[in-house]
Amino acid sequence: MKARITVLGGDGIGPEVITEALRVLEASARQHGHEFALDHRPFGGAAIDQSGDPLPLDTLKSCLAADAVLLGAIGGPKWSSPQAKVRPESGLLKLRQELGVYANLRPVSVHPALRGASSLKPDLLEGVDLIFVRELTGGIYFGPKTRDANRATDLCTYTAPEIERIVRVAARIARTRRKRLLSIDKANVLETSRLWREVCERVVHSEFPDLTLDHMLVDSAAMHLIRRPRDFDVAVTDNMFGDILTDEASMLSGSLGLLPSASLGDGTRGLYEPIHGSAPDIAGQGIANPYGAILSIALLLRHSFRLEQEAHAIELAVHRAIGDGVRTADITSPSHRAATTQEAGDAVLAAME
Repeated sequence: MKARITVLGGDGIGPEVITEALRVLEASARQHGHEFALDHRPFGGAAIDQSGDPLPLDTLKSCLAADAVLLGAIGGPKWSSPQAKVRPESGLLKLRQELGVYANLRPVSVHPALRGASSLKPDLLEGVDLIFVRELTGGIYFGPKTRDANRATDLCTYTAPEIERIVRVAARIARTRRKRLLSIDKANVLETSRLWREVCERVVHSEFPDLTLDHMLVDSAAMHLIRRPRDFDVAVTDNMFGDILTDEASMLSGSLGLLPSASLGDGTRGLYEPIHGSAPDIAGQGIANPYGAILSIALLLRHSFRLEQEAHAIELAVHRAIGDGVRTADITSPSHRAATTQEAGDAVLAAME
C-alpha cells in the first residue's frame, strides 16, 4: 500500500525516539512492500521558536492531508514560564480538535522480564493487560477559562453526544476482549459525571447488552489500579481523569517510555505518540527509551492502515528485544549496562529480521 504520514518530532527527546520509530517503520515497509511518504513538520516548542506558533498553518494542513500523524513529544521549561504568551500544549489541544481525534487508546501490559522494574510487587503484575479509552477533545481542558490576580476558573462541560461516541469506542473494544467495561467518573460530586454515568448506562444496555458494565469513582479507581491491577480490562473515562490515571497505569509496566497511544476519530486517520513527555533533562544524550514510540508505529499500522500482521510483528520484535535484555536506563537494573536509544532500535530491527 501507499500512504502519507506527517511526522512531528517536537521537542526534547521527541526527535530522538521518532528517529528509531521511523527506522522500524521503514524496515516494515521494505519487508511487506509498502510505500510511506513522510512529511516532517515543526510542532510544539520547536515551532514556537521558528514562527511563534506551536501549530503553524502549514503543519496543520499537512496533518489534515495525511493518512496518519506520528508525534514524538512536546514542551519543556523553555516554553512554560508564567510569562509565556503561548505554550506548546495549546498546539496539541488544537491539533487534536482539528483532527477530530476524540478517543485516546492507551494499552498497558507488563513484560515478564520487567516486573522488577515496576515499583509494585512483582506478584501483583502477573497477567496485567488493560486498555484505557480516554475522551480527548472535551471536558475541562477545552472549556472556557478565566484568570486574574485573585481568581481563576476552568469550566468542565460534556454533552450527551460526546459521551455516547467515546463509550461506543470503548464498548466495541470490550467486545473483543473479556466483554467487561468499566466506566470511571466522579458521579458522587460532579454533574458532568452524573450525565456521563447516565449516558454510559443507556448506550451499553441498549447497544451492547452482551457486555458487563461497572462504574467506579476516580479516587477509588486510582487506589485499585495499584492494589489489584489484574482486575482491570477496558476502562473508559473523561479527559482529565484519563490523563492522570494513564500516567499512573504506566508505572505498572515499569516506565512511561514503554507505552504507546493512539488518538482516533470517526475515520481511519489517527494521531500516534508515546505517552511520555519531552524529558528535557536527558534530551540529546542518546539514552531515551524508544520502545513507546516504536509501539506507536504498531498502533498506527493497525488502526489507520489495517495492517495487523505488520503491527503484530513489530510488537513481537519489541517484546523480544526487551526479553533479550536490551533495556534503556529507565528499565534496566543498576548491575546491567543501559542500552542507548539507538541500540534499542537496533535490537528491534534485528528481531524483525
